Amino acid sequence: MKKLSLIIGLVTITLWGMAQRNLVRPEDVKAFMASTTYVVLENNPTSQFNIEIREAVERSWKITPYKFITAKEFNDMRKDIDKSFLVLIQMRFDKDKIAPTYNFLSVSMGAAVSKITDMPDICSVPLSYKDLSEDTYTYKLEGIIRFMQNYITAINENPKLIKKDAFKFYNKNMKQVKSKELWVTESALDKTVRPLAEIRKVYKFNIKVVNPEDIQKAIQEKNPNVLYLHKVGPEGSRLQWRVWKMILGAGDDQLYYYDMHTISKSKGDGFLSKDFAKINK
Repeated sequence: MKKLSLIIGLVTITLWGMAQRNLVRPEDVKAFMASTTYVVLENNPTSQFNIEIREAVERSWKITPYKFITAKEFNDMRKDIDKSFLVLIQMRFDKDKIAPTYNFLSVSMGAAVSKITDMPDICSVPLSYKDLSEDTYTYKLEGIIRFMQNYITAINENPKLIKKDAFKFYNKNMKQVKSKELWVTESALDKTVRPLAEIRKVYKFNIKVVNPEDIQKAIQEKNPNVLYLHKVGPEGSRLQWRVWKMILGAGDDQLYYYDMHTISKSKGDGFLSKDFAKINK
């Protein structure tokens, strides 16, 4: 069988209707596992995203061989069915009452279709609202791509895990949070629980409020005792709707908690008191 090629496309592409994307087939995952990875960098050579993703891939991309290519090469190749892509894309959810645009890091198989949303989606992780600074997520990129590799390996070995809300499966790990130290940035917390005194009222286990650099260092060192919070929210931007919350292991790259809420009077932009309560159980 001819060896397949995988391209990681780090170019920004506008997509609509992400919620309507079809589930990936097990055979697509098998094709991914047999591929070579071509990492496509954005046109701006000084982009913080380019710098961080290059370093992260060189340190931590183990699932396939890889090479770096240009954005133009990505555009020339994306309809090739023998290739697959990890793409920095912009998505909207058509059925949302308010429809901001979000940045996602998405692994998709190549397909000869006009809409990129019609390409088989193997794994997508939200990164940020569209117009926010890259600084809100680039320090976590290495941890995110390590988690994505773990997830793809898991669905390759057990296709029954391929579901619409597949990440919720990992909430089975929630009880293990108490045995580790949870690191969060202040901006990732809902305003009602940002003071340490308020956090301790709703969370009885070890927690530290840290800087992004601390989380990046823990990820790079694969600190086995640290869990970190990846929150995606509007950060004060005009359109405010979805907030994603993921707790990941800095050492084992596993997902320990996953949830999403829409912003309301009782649910702000951040990890909520209710999220802490779920872990406390």
